[in-house]
Amino acid sequence: MDLLANLNPQQRQAVTAPPGQTLVLAGPGSGKTRVLTQRIAYLINEMGVPPYRLLAVTFTNKAAREMEARVQALVESNLEGIWLGTFHAMCARILRRESALLPFKSNFVIMDADDQDALIKRVIRELNLDEKLYRPASIHAGISAAKNNLQSADDFPARNYRDEITGRVYKRYQELLVANNAVDFDDLLLETVKLLRENPQMRENYADRFECVLVDEFQDTNLAQYELLKLLSSHHHNLFVVGDEDQSIYRWRGADYRNVLRFEEDYRDCQKILLEQNYRSTQTVLDAARAVIDRNEHRTPKHLFSDRGKGERIILYEAVDDHAEAAFVVDTIQQLLSSHKAKGSDFAIMYRTNAQSRLLEEAFLRAGLPYRLVGAQRFYGRREVKDVIAYLRLASNPADELSLARVINVPPRGIGDKTVLGLQLAARAAHLAPGEVLLDLGLKGEDSRFWPAFKGRGANLLADVGSLLADWQKLREGPLPNLFDAIIDATGYESYINDNSDEGKDRWENVMELRRLAFEYTERGLVAFLENLALVSDQDTLPEQTDAPTLLTLHAAKGLEFSQVFITGMDEGLLPHSRSRDEPEEMAEERRLFYVGITRAKDRLFLVRAEQRTTFGNYEYSVPSRFLDDIPKEMIVHQGAHVHAARTRRTETFSTWTLPPGPGSSSAAKSAPILAPRFKAGMKVKHAAWGEGLVVDVRLQDGDERIDVFFESAGFKRLLGSIANLEILHQ
Repeated sequence: MDLLANLNPQQRQAVTAPPGQTLVLAGPGSGKTRVLTQRIAYLINEMGVPPYRLLAVTFTNKAAREMEARVQALVESNLEGIWLGTFHAMCARILRRESALLPFKSNFVIMDADDQDALIKRVIRELNLDEKLYRPASIHAGISAAKNNLQSADDFPARNYRDEITGRVYKRYQELLVANNAVDFDDLLLETVKLLRENPQMRENYADRFECVLVDEFQDTNLAQYELLKLLSSHHHNLFVVGDEDQSIYRWRGADYRNVLRFEEDYRDCQKILLEQNYRSTQTVLDAARAVIDRNEHRTPKHLFSDRGKGERIILYEAVDDHAEAAFVVDTIQQLLSSHKAKGSDFAIMYRTNAQSRLLEEAFLRAGLPYRLVGAQRFYGRREVKDVIAYLRLASNPADELSLARVINVPPRGIGDKTVLGLQLAARAAHLAPGEVLLDLGLKGEDSRFWPAFKGRGANLLADVGSLLADWQKLREGPLPNLFDAIIDATGYESYINDNSDEGKDRWENVMELRRLAFEYTERGLVAFLENLALVSDQDTLPEQTDAPTLLTLHAAKGLEFSQVFITGMDEGLLPHSRSRDEPEEMAEERRLFYVGITRAKDRLFLVRAEQRTTFGNYEYSVPSRFLDDIPKEMIVHQGAHVHAARTRRTETFSTWTLPPGPGSSSAAKSAPILAPRFKAGMKVKHAAWGEGLVVDVRLQDGDERIDVFFESAGFKRLLGSIANLEILHQ
């Protein structure tokens, strides 16, 4: 097999690079995986390197399996002895082999995330710390960051009192890990680097064995991984890394794109190869992506080019609000599917935060279109959303035992399994639901007939929950937002779910998204709200279909490609995210994230934003993302004529419509008003059959008003003003 066949000149240069340090900066869609796998095959077939002297590392087990399968198909012998896998798997292998020099035995266990969280909580309790002040997840994140920066518990810097507390937890946490003969994921990297640094002969043995070290997704490495690669390649100095600093989007996980710069500084004589030919996208998509990413500093410029032709211009759709934003996406997809111009799997809808998926999911469900959600649970299936819904269901119906079982100890309030069992037995004996027993305890306290069935502390804990439930029942007939806020406040749910980590903030954003939905049911109430959720959840249980549009975050989109891509929420505060506003490094990563999203598109790219978004029942005007200004205007087709109406409505200058100028028309005729419009974008209207709706767009057609209305019950409808019989509810 000719390994160099079908390679472009840049790819061939990388695959056949001479021994030494090689940095391959691979633009999106440039054949990175092909280069890496064919480099391994070239080393074995053409340069005579035995497989057992090769070390190839990547970030996921899936990527490692795919790489091994591709290499096996290319080489003329088996791959026996090759070290090909993830960083963590490679480190675990070394640590088990060298356990005699370590504080733990070779049969150590690797604690998963839940185990680590439990251990951190135990330490916090041991040290008599307040969990509300020192959230376990936040403390754990600090410890993890320290390990990724090669700082042991003894090295942990105490710049302030909080750091001092984190250091104390770190030290005790490590003691417990050792006592349990256990390590966490970060220890795998830290302990391996420490082992190789402190044992020169061992380091030399491993570095001598690995004649060639190859690395995938180099831009995603952290400091510990970078140091590990330096140590393992320190004998033969053959280090081949492939990556793209422009696609480094995991800073929150410790990834440091500056490792690309470190590589060039540490290896001044390295060969640097750019893969710039893109096999995925049209030239318009690539030019737009370049225009965005070229504004970032500390990077190597790449001149991405494609043989696929210029392609179609980018569509920028500015919707009147976030409901219309979601409806535009679904309506466009539905039209393309109906015309047989595309199939479901051609489409991807991307967004910055998980909470943005809610309106999109509901729009798909209303349209009866299947969809797939990647990288996160469906909105109504997320833990924090299910928790709050369970509380609301209990307020509506205390006999709902499933909801009670879910939240009776959420957030943790000391009610253990034994107490719950006692509650269930007492309820069964009295032929009542457990919720009813709780209410009796909450309302009557020690005078309740159920009080003697529980020991003092258990009775008090259950009575506290019953008292909360009684308070919520008083609010269930009133405005739904009042009940929602009462539940959140009384349970301390925000401090429980939001520890100020990125994950915690995302979870809290999901709760706030549910709260925004509750505001839409201010008048219709709790029962209607829960009924709506039940209907959506029923449809959510439909089997996944592969030939369906894909909904996913921009982070989850990395490594994927789609014929047609929608990037929604192109507004300041969403993309770029508000958290990046005052942090230059965060803003640079937001730009890289947008770049990744753009370059997932093969044929067509839609950028979608909303002029206004609902916030707790009120509309707030939004500002277009600053990233939109980076894309040359000639590359963009603007859609959403109602935007002009919305903007002029704000200045109250939109009073009459005029004919468009025609051939030979006089200037007076061009400006003569012909119709005083009755409808305007943003109005709320009511139809006899379809109920309430929002006017999205209004245009003149044959002397009549053509009105695009989004109805909650029926989706988009296009009507003529003179015959639609629409009742105007709000101007």
